[in-house]
Parts: sequence; structure tokens; C-alpha cells
Amino acid sequence: MSLIKWLDFPSLGDQRGSLVAVEMGQDKVVPFDIKRVYYIYHTEQGVSRGYHAHKNLKQVAICLAGQCRMLLDDGTTREEVWLECPTKGLLIEDLIWREIHDFSQDCILLVLASEHYDESDYIRSYEDFLKWVNR
Repeated sequence: MSLIKWLDFPSLGDQRGSLVAVEMGQDKVVPFDIKRVYYIYHTEQGVSRGYHAHKNLKQVAICLAGQCRMLLDDGTTREEVWLECPTKGLLIEDLIWREIHDFSQDCILLVLASEHYDESDYIRSYEDFLKWVNR
């Protein structure tokens, strides 16, 4: 089973440009209630981010501009994918190790999260992650 799960967001618009809307309670694309939204931008060249997993949090990552490479790992399978389209979201479920690499200079990565920030939900060491998924 692939770790790569894409969500397609309808692009609305006309000759003036495009628009993607995500609405709480209306949108059936995101499979959870969104409790937190954040974005990553101006990442310096050569810098990677992530390097953690979550015990319960689910996320959708959408590259609004530019591109970046996401590595996902469930403790058995490792898969990589490029995020580079503002109408495609990558669903990242709980207990998936994630790393983000190769940010383009103009990359803006939007993340929709199922829960509010909770430091106790993070697994920040890969060794601890492997122990957690193999218990």
C-alpha cells in the first residue's frame, strides 16, 4: 500500500485567475476537521525540515508556489514525492515519519492540521519512531 495519498482540490476561476477554496463543514476533500493552518516559506537553500512523526495528528500538505520533495516513512516503507501543484494536497496520516527536502527558492508549503499544536504528540527521533510503530 502506498504512503502517497493525493487529495484533489477543485480549481475555480475564470479569465481573471484561479482560486481554490477549502471550507469547514462544506469541503469533502479534507478527511478531517481543520484545527490548525500554517505555512513554511523562505526556506534557505540546502535546509531540510520535518524530521518527525505524530502519534495522532493528520495533515494535508499543499505546495502553493514553487516545489519541495517530501519523504514519507511508516517504519517499513519509504516513499518520496514532489509537491509542486496548488490543487493537489498530500495527506499525511498519523505515525508517518516525514522529511521535507529540496525547497525551491519560491516555495510556499501550506499545511492543514487535524489538531492544535501539541508538543507531546511529536516523535522527534527516528529511533523512537521505530520503537513506537513496532510496539
